[in-house]
Amino acid sequence: MQPSSPLPLVFDDEGKDVTPHPLFHSDPDTAVPRRTCGNSSISKPNASTMEFMLDEIVEPGSQGDTAVSLSDVQVRREEIEEQLTEEDLDRRVDIYLTETETIWMLDMPSVVASVESEDAGRILERNKIYVDICKNRPGNDRFVEKMMQTINGAAKNKEVQCDKIVMEDKGMVVTSWDLYDSFNVSETEPTSKGEATNGKSSTSHMTKKHDQTASVTSARGNITSVTTLESAALARIHEGEKNRLEAILTSENFQQDLFFMERVLMENIFQPKLAAYRQFPVLIDPAVTSDNVSTVVAVKEAKQEEHDKGKKDKEAQKEALNDPSIPSDLNEALEETVPPSLEQLWSYTCDLTKGHNVSSMAWSKVNPDLLAVGYGAFDFKEQKKGLACCWSLKNPMWPERIFQCEHGVTALDFSMASPNLLAVGMYNGTITIYNVRSCTTTAILNSRDSSARHTGPVWQLKWLEQDRDTADDDKRERLISISADGRLTKWLIQKGLDCTDLMKIKRAGSMKKNLPCEKERKSVVLISRQAAGMCFDFHPKDTNFYLAGTEEGLIHKCSCSYDQQFLETYKGHKGPVYKVAWNPFSTDMFLSCSADWTIMLWHQNSQMPILTFSSTTTVVHDIMWSPKSVFTFAAANESRVEIWDLSVSILDPVITRFANPEAKFTSVLFAKNTDCLLVGDSRGEVSVFELQNLAASSSTKVDALSDVISPALTT
Repeated sequence: MQPSSPLPLVFDDEGKDVTPHPLFHSDPDTAVPRRTCGNSSISKPNASTMEFMLDEIVEPGSQGDTAVSLSDVQVRREEIEEQLTEEDLDRRVDIYLTETETIWMLDMPSVVASVESEDAGRILERNKIYVDICKNRPGNDRFVEKMMQTINGAAKNKEVQCDKIVMEDKGMVVTSWDLYDSFNVSETEPTSKGEATNGKSSTSHMTKKHDQTASVTSARGNITSVTTLESAALARIHEGEKNRLEAILTSENFQQDLFFMERVLMENIFQPKLAAYRQFPVLIDPAVTSDNVSTVVAVKEAKQEEHDKGKKDKEAQKEALNDPSIPSDLNEALEETVPPSLEQLWSYTCDLTKGHNVSSMAWSKVNPDLLAVGYGAFDFKEQKKGLACCWSLKNPMWPERIFQCEHGVTALDFSMASPNLLAVGMYNGTITIYNVRSCTTTAILNSRDSSARHTGPVWQLKWLEQDRDTADDDKRERLISISADGRLTKWLIQKGLDCTDLMKIKRAGSMKKNLPCEKERKSVVLISRQAAGMCFDFHPKDTNFYLAGTEEGLIHKCSCSYDQQFLETYKGHKGPVYKVAWNPFSTDMFLSCSADWTIMLWHQNSQMPILTFSSTTTVVHDIMWSPKSVFTFAAANESRVEIWDLSVSILDPVITRFANPEAKFTSVLFAKNTDCLLVGDSRGEVSVFELQNLAASSSTKVDALSDVISPALTT
């Protein structure tokens, strides 16, 4: 091996070392130092490598070629300070060549495969199957159409200006006499002018032929005219028949006959249920057919089986309770005890009322068979047009009067002085008065034009007669309403609806006091100084006093003589008070229900409740005292309706009836002359229930209720 020549150095015009570095290093950990002008040092392997690289740059050619190619560059070789020895020359030098990392800029998978590849057979088989499928697409089980959803373009409104084409099928019956009359009328009509002109312009040698053609044309014209006249005659006959039928259908006598027929049918269908409602014995017509007899017998047998089953259960219960240690008087009482229940008779519902919430109910003051029902939602988000319907016991399937309202109905009541007047309160604060005696559905009075109208929902309204000892100007019947705008208003019917405020309910101040270590609380700024009114009830004996329930959960006792100050304030509820009701017999007691799931019994001389009834964890929408017992009242929860008898228990209701899963009970109303209860729900149904086996107490003493609940209060 020849010793390598010294490593050449390359300098530029300014004298800087610009000698290229070698591309390969024998030792990867050894870094090549940067050369500076005038000084150079290199290891032996690096020097040889550098020299080898420079030799490759100079080649091809001889050493003379190198001098020629580098004539523009000053080359100066420096003597290497370290001399190579024999051992250095014989030393083995390892050179490692490595590949740089491959960077893929674009990778497109191949769509072809080599014939010699492993998957060539499978790919050829798939291609053959695909070709067969493409040839035999229809009816091939292996062919499946697939679609993809692309981006829909922008929607465009396309308007077409044309009337809707109405297609009708019409037909008529034609007799031979009608055809004959039509032919005779058509003969009197003259021929067309065009035919006459054509006849005059014809030549002499075509006269005979023209006469024949004219005769054929005249015959065809006669046939067409006959058909037209026949159609006109039939149309007149059909129109006359139609007018005659319309006159019959719209006649008063026919309408009255249909009305009586409807009443007869309803009496036949609902006769057993109406008899049970009026507490009459159910009568069976002896002249019924054999089919009806078999049906009646089957019904009787089913009832007898139920009665026998209940009797057996009662006997088993009596045997279980029959103990020698129990007195005989108690055993006799157990034999006579039958659990009370609610038996549904029918429901007031129709297609118009389905989906509407029953918000209020009221009986007519004169006709005990006439019921007014208001339909409207309580929630702001569920508002829609309301209804006020008048139902009669004589037709439970369709209302007698239907009043369409622009807004949801929240309250209604019949007048006592004028029984034909029905006052309706709506969610937008409007009060409308209708005449139920009239067949028209137009309101006779409306508070929409009044400057002092309510600005919030009218939650309750009631007609009220003033006391006899009042002035002459105040003896007329007044309409009282309470609204969410915080006003309890008295309306007077004169030329229109005029009103004055009985009370503006003010918000109660916060009763929280600062602790000794707390700082002084900042005053809270109220959006409105009036508290929303929810309900009211006037005292049954002295109408100068009344109770008003608010959204704050407070009950205020007020007087008609004061419009700025409360007489008493009852605190106990934690939510809005939905209903207050004086006891009609013990007039010092009253009930209240609230959204806090409770019913409270109060005494007007105590600011704290006497008893609190809480049987469910749902909102109590409505309560009502029984008109026959001082101890009984009904309550409508969202999930069930309850009958409480305080003479039996003050802890649990004596009767409970659960609502359907898709419905909620919203209101209750006792019947006037019978032991029945009406319950309204959120589906638009008013269900009529019969109170069975409820031992109503006939005690109407003033202190009877106090005597019953006093032992519970002392314990």
